[in-house]
Amino acid sequence: MNSKLTRLYFILKGKYSHIKRSARVPKKWYGNRGGGFYVAHRLLNPDSIVYSFGVGEDITFDRKMIEEHGCKVFAFDPTPKSINWCKKQELPKEFSLNEYGIAQESGTMQFHLPKNKEHVSGSLHQNNAVSDTDMIDVQMKSFIDITQELGHTCIDFLKMDIEGAEYDVIDGVLNANIDIKQIAIEFHERFFEDGKQRTIELIEKMKAKDYHIFGISDIFEEVSFIKK
Repeated sequence: MNSKLTRLYFILKGKYSHIKRSARVPKKWYGNRGGGFYVAHRLLNPDSIVYSFGVGEDITFDRKMIEEHGCKVFAFDPTPKSINWCKKQELPKEFSLNEYGIAQESGTMQFHLPKNKEHVSGSLHQNNAVSDTDMIDVQMKSFIDITQELGHTCIDFLKMDIEGAEYDVIDGVLNANIDIKQIAIEFHERFFEDGKQRTIELIEKMKAKDYHIFGISDIFEEVSFIKK
C-alpha cells in the first residue's frame, strides 16, 4: 500500500483521529520516508541550533538540515551500534554526536537492547520491541543538564525518535525554560497497551505550552509542532 492510500485508510478508520493538524505553515519533508519529519524550513538559517535525539544508523534528516541551512546539528544516541556506525561515516563538520541519551534524570541507567538483533534502537523502558533481559549500562542526561552543558538557551528545532521514552521526557523538555521553536516527535504508541492515551496526554501538554501540530507523516507517527 502506498503512502497516500495508507494515510487514507487510517483516516477512514479513525485510528489516529487524536492526531490533528492545528497550524498551517510552509513545510518540507526532511529525511527518508521512514525516518524523517516535516520542517517549517523558512524559520531556519545558518545560525540555527538543531537537537537530534536518536539517530540509529540513519542521519538523512540531519544531513538534510545541514545541506539546506548550514546549521549545527547536535545529535544524541547512547546505543553502541549507533555510535560505532557514526564513527565509520564521513560526517559533515556541522554534525556532532554526543554519546549519551535523554532521560528524566542524569546518570548511568540500564538500556534495553532490541529483540531483533538486526535492529539498532533500544530503549530505557520495557516495551514490546526490546528485550527484558538483554540490557547494558549507558549514560543518560536530563534535558536541562544537556542544554546547560552545551550552553544553549534557544533551540530552533528539536527532534525526538527515542523509542517510547518521549512520553517520559517531554515534561523535562517543556519545563526547562528553553526557547524551542519547533519540536518533532516520533510517537511509539504501538509499543504500549495504553499508547493512544499516552499520545493524547503528550499532545495536550504541548498545547498547554502553545505548541501546535503543523506536520503529520502518512503513517501518523512522525508529528511536527511549532510554537505560536
